[in-house]
Amino acid sequence: MANPWTGEVDLVIDGQTHVLKLTLGALAELEAGLGDASLVDLVARFESGGFSSGDVLALIVAGLRGGGWRGTAADLLSAEIEGGPLAAARTAAVLLVRAFSLPGEGGTT
Repeated sequence: MANPWTGEVDLVIDGQTHVLKLTLGALAELEAGLGDASLVDLVARFESGGFSSGDVLALIVAGLRGGGWRGTAADLLSAEIEGGPLAAARTAAVLLVRAFSLPGEGGTT
């Protein structure tokens, strides 16, 4: 079970619950994969609702990697995410909030 106070979020993929967390290493890997964009740009896209499915996938992969998973984005292309794309997008947004908030500031739901 995820601990929101440490930035963790649960996501069920192919019937298995995974704990996602944006560790410093996962954030660095995510930022390296963003190309010309920055983490600030990514946060701005989520705040404005202008994020893409690629943004969601990149955050989910980074969170999974931060939680100890060793797969790649390609491993998720045919995966069944409980709650579908909306749940994936919500999980990605909560990951961002929890990564950049102090406990109790938000994203603890």
